[in-house]
Amino acid sequence: MQLVVGRIGRPHGVRGEVSVDVRTDDPGLRFAPGVSLATDPPASGPLVIEQVRPHAGFLLIRFAGVHDRDAAGDLRGVLLLAESDDAPPLDDPDEFYDHQLIGLSVTTSASAASGGGGERVGRVTDVLHHGQDLLVVRRDDGRDVYVPFVRALVPEVDLAAGLLVVDAPPGLLDPDEAV
Repeated sequence: MQLVVGRIGRPHGVRGEVSVDVRTDDPGLRFAPGVSLATDPPASGPLVIEQVRPHAGFLLIRFAGVHDRDAAGDLRGVLLLAESDDAPPLDDPDEFYDHQLIGLSVTTSASAASGGGGERVGRVTDVLHHGQDLLVVRRDDGRDVYVPFVRALVPEVDLAAGLLVVDAPPGLLDPDEAV
């Protein structure tokens, strides 16, 4: 399975550099000179990293064969992918890679806070990283809800069973029930 490790932003300068929004915990490994990355859309790659340097919270990267601003601009929005098999195992049992969470079945907990549930809610379809990690849960009725990925709201993640348990206050999983 391929993981998104970055997204190409706008060109920087006139010599083919692009800004890259990093989406990996190990940018030194994923974005080293000589590394070849698959792309989405596939027709844009693979891209081989020629040069890397940090700049204002992003990485500036020059790819082989991309030597002017126009060619760099054509790459804007392209996702950079790496194989999940290359991902090192995580030491902390409470940390997960996004690809491990996407696809998990979501149920409510049987606690009083969630109304004594244990009911199926839907599936995790995405993980967003915007200051607070958010799970995007596609409910069985087709609507998406966002669940902050914190232990107080997500007390159990069972990868082997393909299950994620949410202990949600009223209104979190069903906005029509908002207090």
